Amino acid sequence: MNELSKRSTVYFDPQLHAALRLKAAHTQRSLSDIVNDAVRAALAEDQQDLAAFNERIAEPTMSYEALLDDLKAHGKL
Repeated sequence: MNELSKRSTVYFDPQLHAALRLKAAHTQRSLSDIVNDAVRAALAEDQQDLAAFNERIAEPTMSYEALLDDLKAHGKL
């Protein structure tokens, strides 16, 4: 851990904690490294989702009711 790291208390479900400890031991990594990597991956996925939303912002929208009406009109319901 470097000097710029911040300390935080996280409460895990006991079974998740046990699984993380086993993974840490098996991969010879710290629990903190595993959690940091998982958080980075989740944030990167969020960033990709937001970029996809921005790319599609100009697309027309359809209400759920209109979608059901369209499906019924085309014999899909």
